[in-house]
Amino acid sequence: MASLNIVTSTIGFPRIGPNREMKRALESYWKKKSTEEDLLKVAAKVDHDAWKAQADAGVDLVGLDGTLYDQSLDWIFYLGLAPKRFAHLEGLTQYFAMARGTDEIQLALDMSKYLDTNYHYLKLEADADLKPTPNFAGFIDKVKRGQAAVGADKAVPIILGPNTLVGLATVAEGVSRSDLVARLVPAYVDLLQQLKELGVPEVQVHEPVLTLSHAAGLKDDFQKTFDAFAGAGVRINLVTAYDDIGDAYEWAIKLPVQAISLDFLGVPGSALGCATADLIAKHGFPQDKRLGAGIVDGRSVWADGDVPTALLGSLVKQGITNISVQSSVSLQHLPVDKRIEKGLAPQLLERLSFATQKLDEIVAAARAVAGLTPDQLDRLPAPKAPTDDQLELEEKLFERSEDFETRRPKQIDVPAFPTTTIGSFPQTNDIRNARKELREGTIDQTAYEKRVNEYMAYAIDVQEKIGLDVLVHGEPERSDMVEYFGQKLDGFEFTTGGWVQSYGSRYVRPPLIYDDVSRPAAMTVKEFQYAQSLTRKPVKGMLTGPVTILNWSFPRKDVSRSVQAAQLALALRKEMVDLEAAGCKVIQVDEPALREGLPLKKERWESYLAWAVRSFRLATSVVKPETQVVTHLCYSDFEDILPAIDGLKADVLTIENSRSGDAMIRALAEFGYSRDLGPGVYDVHSPAVPPVEGVRGKIKSFVDTGILGGHPERLWINPDCGLKTRDWAEVSASLINMVKAAAEMRALSNIAKSQAN
Repeated sequence: MASLNIVTSTIGFPRIGPNREMKRALESYWKKKSTEEDLLKVAAKVDHDAWKAQADAGVDLVGLDGTLYDQSLDWIFYLGLAPKRFAHLEGLTQYFAMARGTDEIQLALDMSKYLDTNYHYLKLEADADLKPTPNFAGFIDKVKRGQAAVGADKAVPIILGPNTLVGLATVAEGVSRSDLVARLVPAYVDLLQQLKELGVPEVQVHEPVLTLSHAAGLKDDFQKTFDAFAGAGVRINLVTAYDDIGDAYEWAIKLPVQAISLDFLGVPGSALGCATADLIAKHGFPQDKRLGAGIVDGRSVWADGDVPTALLGSLVKQGITNISVQSSVSLQHLPVDKRIEKGLAPQLLERLSFATQKLDEIVAAARAVAGLTPDQLDRLPAPKAPTDDQLELEEKLFERSEDFETRRPKQIDVPAFPTTTIGSFPQTNDIRNARKELREGTIDQTAYEKRVNEYMAYAIDVQEKIGLDVLVHGEPERSDMVEYFGQKLDGFEFTTGGWVQSYGSRYVRPPLIYDDVSRPAAMTVKEFQYAQSLTRKPVKGMLTGPVTILNWSFPRKDVSRSVQAAQLALALRKEMVDLEAAGCKVIQVDEPALREGLPLKKERWESYLAWAVRSFRLATSVVKPETQVVTHLCYSDFEDILPAIDGLKADVLTIENSRSGDAMIRALAEFGYSRDLGPGVYDVHSPAVPPVEGVRGKIKSFVDTGILGGHPERLWINPDCGLKTRDWAEVSASLINMVKAAAEMRALSNIAKSQAN
């Protein structure tokens, strides 16, 4: 056996700061309370501290992660690919306009879930006129800062590759993705040459598009891309994370690169597993390349135990001796450091491993195997395969007692084009302070509930005055749509500082599922009853669905995801019964994370969708026909799973739509979707207030698709998503215009009907 060369590397790290420094800096800048210089100073310190922490942990090659908002947006910006509507803007003004829109430009870049994660990225808009006008000054500055922080021999630039940037883009009809990639390659080559002059040890080119089902067909694009890159004369590490690369493996390992980084672990708790180890066992790995072994779990907060050592030992025993030990995916998907946690039980804290602790696991695995003799390697345990456990439940639990056509006339009576919102209203400083004061013990539960009730009364009054048809209580008691339910369920635990970036300055604090899940008591009934007592209009019960709770939590790894989803569904089923008994006529069960749980390869979808859809139906099918079940989906591309969405059998489907050009509406119309539908009419992530004529035009565009088989009056008029991140002035003005637009469409519909008669 050749001598072992085992090094350590990182392919991404949290970019938010250990105490959410970037969130505060961004929001201060957007509110014009600080300057661009102030923002960049904070960002530079967050970057520096993150890079230094990796080097200090003993990592040999530190990936220079870091972004103001999103890495995909960064590369749209660096390459000069801003759509024409942003062309008159410059610098950070243009950058953030693409992310958030402006009063002048209400259409920001479309946002979608990144592969199968809860991270949101901004999508490149690519048409026949796409032409890069690159400016890499900001990126080169980042590399120089990284070299100053950790040394030129350790600082490794991270580039989002052109195949992935284009592969995950919105591409105009008739435009070839291959041609688009070819247009971008010369700009990338120029950048690689600049990086060579800086003396970088290598460059990571991230191309996770290789993990998708169609990746095997990208061979020519990748060959041309990396042939061109090879001419730049700098070492390339091709990074492919989030799953195995399947049928692309045989040709990908022959590309002219010096290292290839592969994910060995896939999704935590998935019974489908990850085939990377099998691909290597079958096809081998080239001796002239370094294998980036993603054997420390970058998606899970649970410590990896002996798994990294077992996987690494297995590779060495196969004769692979040039290896970089690293995480399976970027560590950006994990909280920064468990050492800031003070309230967790010691035995639970010991089991946890956040991003900073994963660095220690990476280094420990490399050192452990590097020091073993051949006999000791042979005695290492073999990696364990995942199991596919299932709960055995009666089939009748998954079906409503009547079909949709029979039950719909029995449900609430609303006018044509009824209006509502998705659930949350602004999280004010007062309500945040109330939660904080309750946690700190400066107010008691009674005082806290009084402030929550005051908020709900205000929210109901605002909705009544605006004229919405179906109301919500506003969710003042919830800091997060998953965390809230986890706090009410057995089997969950919570961190105080376990924040993870969802997008931009939006961070979430996923709960930890550490045991079997059950519901000890009602979770939402009290708030519903109070809100409903304030109005004669129907108020929705608001629940987060089982699949979303699972996908937005850190799940167990010792039990399959399908079993955990079924346990969650049974808990929510009890809540549905209690809400209905309390007089609730409309219950919304949100599943925005349904699609992000899809395996990246289509051939594995059927298994996931089967248990995911059944989990939703297990939770919701218990209610009477008179109770309307609503669900909400957002910020993913759902067109390719329409049978599954139809299979949810929700009475009303509400969806994000404003940034995606009605593509989902057209797809649903073509599919023949027949249940009530609520496409979002304006973007809740933009501070811009939509004008009446803009909303009316949006509704008319829905009608023109022919959706709902000639019954457009069953279109619900609502925003894209919850309103918690907006302020009350924006919310009120936007909803007033939305209701006016719906009333105008209602009037036009009545005129058309009278003329027809």
